[in-house]
Amino acid sequence: MTGERPALAGPLGRRLLTAFLLVALSSVAMLTIAALVATDRGLASAAERSRRQTATRVAAVAADAYTRSAGWSRADLAGASAIADAAGARLIVVDADGRMVWPGHGMGSGRGGMHAAADPVVEAPVTAGQERVGAVRLAFVSGAAGGRTVAWSWIAGAAVIAVLAGLGVSGYVARRLARPLVALAATARRFAAGDRTARARLRAPGELGELGDAFDTMADEVVRAETVRRRLSADIAHELRTPLAGLQAGLEELRDGLREPAPARLAALHDQSLRLSRIVQDLADLSAAEAAALSLRPVPTDLAEVAATALAAERPRLEAAGLTVTADLGAPAPVRGDPDRLHQVVSNLLANASRYGRPGDRVHVGVRERDGAAVLEVADTGPGIPADELPHAFERLWRGRGAASVPGAGIGLAVVRELVSAHGGAVTIDSPPGGGVTVMIRLPAADRR
Repeated sequence: MTGERPALAGPLGRRLLTAFLLVALSSVAMLTIAALVATDRGLASAAERSRRQTATRVAAVAADAYTRSAGWSRADLAGASAIADAAGARLIVVDADGRMVWPGHGMGSGRGGMHAAADPVVEAPVTAGQERVGAVRLAFVSGAAGGRTVAWSWIAGAAVIAVLAGLGVSGYVARRLARPLVALAATARRFAAGDRTARARLRAPGELGELGDAFDTMADEVVRAETVRRRLSADIAHELRTPLAGLQAGLEELRDGLREPAPARLAALHDQSLRLSRIVQDLADLSAAEAAALSLRPVPTDLAEVAATALAAERPRLEAAGLTVTADLGAPAPVRGDPDRLHQVVSNLLANASRYGRPGDRVHVGVRERDGAAVLEVADTGPGIPADELPHAFERLWRGRGAASVPGAGIGLAVVRELVSAHGGAVTIDSPPGGGVTVMIRLPAADRR
């Protein structure tokens, strides 16, 4: 993305890289130390075992020479010496009294300086039959350092390769983690600066991809909300402009004496003011409904009783519109809600039915419990709503394609949706092709106790 910093140039990228490198270096260091210690101990153990095996063989050959010669004086210890030389050791043979018999005879005690003090010495007894007749001492020259050096060189080489591999992998992982976040931050800055088309569209694994999708969804919702708000402002201005213009023109005619203040003219102006008042009240109701979650006073309530009260209040208007009203409100449906707000919900639905219904149409109000919910249904046999307009039925100030000839401000169903949502419920609307509208509200059922 143009103008972005490299993924590892930012603080997060550097910290991720540093953290991964520290983990890699500490792991390599611990494994190297463990390998060195284990190798050193293994080599030392193997060397010690090999020395003892060599000493045992030399002692067996010396015992055989002693037995054949019936003593140390004529014993041929050249074979034992050859085995010791092959193992890189100097051989000393002593008799049972500790006198050295090899190399040379009568050369004094073998406990002295035939070998350097630092050279490892291994002693094995020489037995003839069941009697100890002497001992062999092998002074090994310190030559095991060569094998240790080879082992250490391999371990050091492997450690260097592991560090380089860790560096590469750490850089790759840090870049993979930091790059989506850098891109998301750049997109957020563009969006905040006013570019409403900015989207992250991250192709990242796991939670980073989900974060990018969530940001894009949020941006879409913000754009949609701004569009709705602008359209709402335009619709409100349009709704207010017509009655205001008529009221202003009528008052100017009266002021200028162009028309007499006849009762009919005053009644028309009064109707315009009532329309203004009705629009303002509808907007106030919508605002109150949107803030209903902050002002609800929920108490144990019977939804059927609330619906019966609202129906009784609206029945004169429904019958005046020539509608036939039926109800099924006999069974209680306990919920926890604000009775006044729920009354407003039912009244709005019945007012819509009376406003859009035709003489002879039927309106049915029913309440029942189903699947742990209290269900309120208001159905009519009116003209219905076209299928392509149903998804917009709960939008503010929406009145469909026939808005010019449709009474009301298009706020009633929006208020219903906000109030039902504030109660933790859901509302749906359906209009079959043959006509009629059914609005169904589901609220969480309360304990009957």
